[in-house]
Amino acid sequence: MAMVTVFRASISRCLPTSFPNLFSSSSNRNSIPKKHRLLCYAASSQTKTIRSEVSFCVGTHLIPHPKKVERGGEDAFFVSDYNGGVIAVADGVSGWAEQNVDPSLFPQELMANASCLVEDEEVKYDPQILIRKAHAATSAVGSATVIVAMLETNGTLKIANVGDCGLRAIRGDRIIFSTSPQEHYFDCPYQLSSEMVGQTYLDAVVSRVEVMEGDTIVMGSDGLFDNVFDHEIVSTVAGHGDVAAAAKALANLASIHSTNSEFESPYSLEARSKGFDVPLWKKVLGMKLTGGKLDDITVIVGQVVRSQHISLLAEDQTVEAHTEQENKLES
Repeated sequence: MAMVTVFRASISRCLPTSFPNLFSSSSNRNSIPKKHRLLCYAASSQTKTIRSEVSFCVGTHLIPHPKKVERGGEDAFFVSDYNGGVIAVADGVSGWAEQNVDPSLFPQELMANASCLVEDEEVKYDPQILIRKAHAATSAVGSATVIVAMLETNGTLKIANVGDCGLRAIRGDRIIFSTSPQEHYFDCPYQLSSEMVGQTYLDAVVSRVEVMEGDTIVMGSDGLFDNVFDHEIVSTVAGHGDVAAAAKALANLASIHSTNSEFESPYSLEARSKGFDVPLWKKVLGMKLTGGKLDDITVIVGQVVRSQHISLLAEDQTVEAHTEQENKLES
């Protein structure tokens, strides 16, 4: 079996409304696996005989929304060493809290189910099929955006994305591939849901990117991409040779920008482009809408290496921050 680590973390957005859903949840539910405390591991000798080209070395970091620190937030993600490596992020929708539903449960179970199904024969190492089967196996009430990326050992990176979680592929000092967010309207992304509204795996944007040794993949929830520009992502990754340090630096930068009311963030620029701005009297005074977006911030940095295993370099404190909620799910 491939080694898998599942984490959880947060977001604040609208609930899915009035969008047709072609999906019905399956009655066969997958149990949520025990979480692994192993932070760095090598693949078995049997796995080594299968791999011959490239795989991921992965670092992760998560910073919950300031008001959700005690609960750990509402994002979830997992990292697997299967084949060349699998990374995924699910971003729970906070609007469910208004209906007395814990928004973190749906993305947690979605990611846990995906981690269980990575090696499923029907998945065939296809991220879109993995999303379909994980969604069908999820019984929690709620909704989430999701992105899954699977690296083949020959260097083909396969990506499936529903909503506004994102991914950047970096080679040297430039971005060679970038996902685009899917939104119904500003701040209301496409999302998988437990209800008969929302999107399905059929709505996922599917992409294939050829990567090579030395390339860097940056994946995250919109808490990263709403607060950090692409050129900042490139320069931050370049300034940190270690993937764990790079993930932490990106998350910290996003956190700093999110609390800066004067920062012209990607989020505030998009808001203004969609017609959202300060009142007219403030415009007369030369003021405009600025500031970052407070949110949960999940960052995964994967470096493509010529290796026989995937190293998981997540920080122990990140795992500890989510132990209490994970124990609740396991019970």
